[in-house]
Amino acid sequence: MARKNIVLINRELSWLSFNERVLQEADDETVPLIERLKFLGIFSNNRDEFFRVRVATLKRIVKHHRKIEGLSGENPASLLIKIQKIVIEQQIKFEAVYQNIIKELGHNNIFIINEKQLTREQGRFVKKYFREKIVSSLFPIMVDNTSPFPYLKDKSGYLLVKLGRNDLPKKNKYAVIEVPSDNISRFVVLPKEKNKNFIILLDDVIRYCLEDVFSNFLHDYIEAYNIKLTRDAEIDIDNDLSKSFVEKISKGLKDRKKGEPVRLVYDSEIAPDMLAFIMKKIKLRKEDNPIPGGRYHNFKDFISFPNVGSPDLSYKKIIPLKHPDLPTGETRSKEQANFFKVLKKKDVLLTYPYQSFDHIIDLLREASIDPKVQSIKITLYRVAKNSNVVKALINALKNGKQVTAVVELQARFDEEANIYWSNKLQEEGAKIIYGVPGLKVHSKMFLIARKEANKIVNYAHLGTGNFNGDTARVYTDHSLLTADTRITEEVAKMFNFYLDNLKTGVYKHLLVSPFFMRIRLIQLIDKEIRNAKNNKPAHIILKLNNLVDSGMIRKLYEASEYGVKIKLIVRGTCSLVAGVKGLSENIEAISIVDRFLEHSRVFIFCNGGDEKYFLSSADWMARNLDFRSEAAVPIYDIVIKEQLRKIIDTLWADNTKARILGSAQDNEYRITVNKTKVRAQEAIYKLLSIKKKSTKY
Repeated sequence: MARKNIVLINRELSWLSFNERVLQEADDETVPLIERLKFLGIFSNNRDEFFRVRVATLKRIVKHHRKIEGLSGENPASLLIKIQKIVIEQQIKFEAVYQNIIKELGHNNIFIINEKQLTREQGRFVKKYFREKIVSSLFPIMVDNTSPFPYLKDKSGYLLVKLGRNDLPKKNKYAVIEVPSDNISRFVVLPKEKNKNFIILLDDVIRYCLEDVFSNFLHDYIEAYNIKLTRDAEIDIDNDLSKSFVEKISKGLKDRKKGEPVRLVYDSEIAPDMLAFIMKKIKLRKEDNPIPGGRYHNFKDFISFPNVGSPDLSYKKIIPLKHPDLPTGETRSKEQANFFKVLKKKDVLLTYPYQSFDHIIDLLREASIDPKVQSIKITLYRVAKNSNVVKALINALKNGKQVTAVVELQARFDEEANIYWSNKLQEEGAKIIYGVPGLKVHSKMFLIARKEANKIVNYAHLGTGNFNGDTARVYTDHSLLTADTRITEEVAKMFNFYLDNLKTGVYKHLLVSPFFMRIRLIQLIDKEIRNAKNNKPAHIILKLNNLVDSGMIRKLYEASEYGVKIKLIVRGTCSLVAGVKGLSENIEAISIVDRFLEHSRVFIFCNGGDEKYFLSSADWMARNLDFRSEAAVPIYDIVIKEQLRKIIDTLWADNTKARILGSAQDNEYRITVNKTKVRAQEAIYKLLSIKKKSTKY
């Protein structure tokens, strides 16, 4: 009954549709005004990474005339043309949204002004600010038709400057200035005038003071326009056997900074001769499709836009909740004397950012000084810049504990941080394992071994998100803490595999990729199909970041054809097409983009009425199922199952921020008439705010 030819939405086009949903948040007038600017920053940052990785990969394929699986039948060259068209359309919308926000800010007495709008008093302030704060960070590079063009860094914004001569246009001089937003705020708050607040961008402060910068050059006028170059961010690892893996990654990081240009964005107001000049200098052709934009680039900086107006213009800060079962610094009952006493009696589920990530730090800190703790093993994929997790591990080492850290050096854009932290741990005596050859270690686990009554008792963490206190404040994720031997014994097997890659192990409870997860998931779907055939209850609920694996999509289509009811909550890329008669009419799919980044992965299978629940580090993508070390952990605790079901049901009931995922990819809001408004993220926080212990001791 299953079809050989299945309907798929191209991964890249689906991703662009996801980023369109982020842009919708910026356009949503119910979102606080400053937050709308931040969504523009998120949209911009997402798009940069898309070009650095996905578009760069497509250009490599076209350049080397290679074929690649997973393009949904799309010719790579044709796909690049489609991407360009969509990106330009989104850029036009982006500019319109930005201008609308600027007007709204004005209605709230916040004015973003440029160098041409400064009053005399503001001009004096800007000149003084420039001399005291900026000029020492500016390093203009003069360029002409004969000299080599300076190297333009990826992710940096630049001003292309022309020093024009009216009488001798051929004597025009050009310069490039990097906007130093890495060490100076992109936003300069000007003195307040009555109840009016004024902000000027760093770019325009520099523009205003260009005459001071180039006073030694003869010119009649100065023009300056923003440009930005995006480079291929793929790391090529050489095969030199004399080098360590760390050395290879370090070299790859240096080479990444010199990656091939994949996109030039420029101010659409730029003079044609200046655009031609820069295109020639960086060796881009018209076929490389430079993208016209607005006056400013690097909008990711707007994620940090200052709120100088009413507090109502930003989201009200939520205070992360303490889990009612876990010990805190303020209060500890006898039952909560320590984490280990709690976990011996029950499993605990933490849900971020609604609940505090500090519990994880407290547990690791407690383990680091507990005389009964023998060792800590942990996987590290992305950690915070100032990581308290790593600090707790270092403290454990200083207290004589054995620490083993599996550090994934190929975590894209976190490679340098991971090398830094692995070196810190190694200096203190930790055993460092740099992943597994041929696999990325993406599992989110730690295992604490504690000697109790002359035997070793293991305590485990398995989660959907990284051990990162920064992202835990803005990403929705789950952490399961457990001493259940069914789980801890298999977590120990996974760490044995990291130590010795020949010991793959056999797993009855965990779903482990790349060896068993795909097979087990297919078996779970097949059981739903059998039950549907026999007129028994059959349903599947999946919450994922990305659903693009063609084999798994084919299986879901098959289940739908046999009558299995399937609900999908997919934040990002979704190649499955829901609601197609005769193919996927039993599948519904939504996506939620709201204040927090939906990052958790939850799988629920009806299982004849005795539902099976899993939390997973893996999305349903070929890379996760076949080329990464991942783990999905079953939930056995009845109370935690009920809590997870309430959370998933709340997400499914969202009729405020949910969009329908369909073949049109028009991101239509899922609005239910005559029903109470449900905004899932707010509702989940309220749900978890009910302060009661999950079960009695």
